[in-house]
Amino acid sequence: MKKIFLIILSILLFSCNKKNSEKIFIAKTYVDKAKTDTTGSSFYYFNLAKNLYFDAKDSVEAARSLVNMAIIQESKGDYYGSIETSLEANRCLEKKQDSLSRRILASSFNNMAICSSYLYNFDETIKFYKKAIQYSDDTENKYMYYNNLGAALITLGKYADAQKNIQLSLSTKDSLKYAMFINNMARAKNYEDKSYNPLPEFYKALKIRERIGKDENSSYAALSNYFFYIDKSKALYYANKMLNTARKNSSSEDQLQALQKIINLDPENYLKYFEQFQALNDSVQVSRSKAKNQFATIRYDVEKKNADNQKLKADNSKKGNNILILLIALVLAFITLLWYRKRQISLKQENEIKLKNDQLRISKKVHDVVANGIYQVMTKIENQENFDKEKALDELEFVYEKSRDISYEKTDPENEIKDWKEKISNLIASFKNEKTETYTVGNESDIWSGISTSTFEDLYQVIRELLVNMKKHSQASRVVFKFERINNLIKIQYSDDGIGIPGDMVYKNGLTNTGTRIDAIRGEIIFDNKSEKGLKVNISFPVS
Repeated sequence: MKKIFLIILSILLFSCNKKNSEKIFIAKTYVDKAKTDTTGSSFYYFNLAKNLYFDAKDSVEAARSLVNMAIIQESKGDYYGSIETSLEANRCLEKKQDSLSRRILASSFNNMAICSSYLYNFDETIKFYKKAIQYSDDTENKYMYYNNLGAALITLGKYADAQKNIQLSLSTKDSLKYAMFINNMARAKNYEDKSYNPLPEFYKALKIRERIGKDENSSYAALSNYFFYIDKSKALYYANKMLNTARKNSSSEDQLQALQKIINLDPENYLKYFEQFQALNDSVQVSRSKAKNQFATIRYDVEKKNADNQKLKADNSKKGNNILILLIALVLAFITLLWYRKRQISLKQENEIKLKNDQLRISKKVHDVVANGIYQVMTKIENQENFDKEKALDELEFVYEKSRDISYEKTDPENEIKDWKEKISNLIASFKNEKTETYTVGNESDIWSGISTSTFEDLYQVIRELLVNMKKHSQASRVVFKFERINNLIKIQYSDDGIGIPGDMVYKNGLTNTGTRIDAIRGEIIFDNKSEKGLKVNISFPVS
């Protein structure tokens, strides 16, 4: 009996191994197609391969396919989707310690870092680059990760740390990488010490790139940035070189960067280049949206086909398999029931927390409005020699009305206005007069989609403070607000042609509350008071 059992077990194991070998063979053909594809179907083939590797219980190769899919998503601007796919790959390798798994993990974390940098989440960027370095055992790849970490640290203004990391990458044998590394090292040194001359390294990197015929635009961008404040004509020259090269290479991202530089450097042709920038930017956003939808559709179609195949196998299986399916369904039903009960408990707890928060909020309102209002009246009565009874009664009646509004949870009617596009336009237009022209660019309804009322009100006050400051101090004749939304980030650029604000006076000209309001919406505000004329202010904040 025991012998028969062993024979049956051996047959079953052989059958399973044969099926797995067939799946792995087919998966490899899909990977080969993905690597050689020229029709834009690489993501589709990697997805097919990933599913077959999962079916064959090969989680390492499944993870490698997922990382390739994530890299494709990043190249098309689907940064959130790319991070999600990389995380799925990482979960496949959680308990793996072999060399291949570590290399795949390093590549995955590097991809997540790149995506995070495009999403302006630089804390995550730093963390993921360090993870990539930790898992990498390939020398050349590690050089690239050290350089990438250094570049991110430059963005954060940590120039000494940036140089330490880039220094570790300079032993590379790859000429193109070496050009990138010395270019970044020169940037870091110049940012840390303005007296340092980065031009020898910049020109050396450019010469290498032009000889190879690749990545010249990185050098053109660095040179244009360097000359921006010291030689406008040279800065414009390299910005135009960058634009022409980007057009030859059909690089939309490089074209957008070049156009942004030219707009600032060539005021005589401002409108022409701004229109080009706007048209190209709209096209890029549409392409990114299409790519995101395409990736989602491909994954859905492949998963649906996979589910249909599984259903067909289930229909042709024997009664024993049907019983197994029934058992699985029962287990799933049991799990669902447990989840439902847990969810009900969670909802109850959330409601209790919400009730407590509402109580605290109302208590704070009572303190801020009623208690402070009464205290103000008491102070006036205490300190004034000639007590005006009627005026005190009016002020107490105002406090009473406010307290009654709190009890009824009444809100300011202005805050109920949801046409925020119109409200912003009206605000900016109200500061237009015979001496000052105001312009609004990009203020469309889509910009404000998903913005909470409290966030909008804080932002509204910031814009008003900028306009009031302009009217009082700047003597500007032209004021421009530009609104832009990139994925989950809203960016606002303010510029005027006035007298500007000295650096030590930024927060002494009616802008005292601006920083506090920006912090409240988890945003960032940068005052550029280094321009030759006027003031530029860049504001950015997340939608949610």
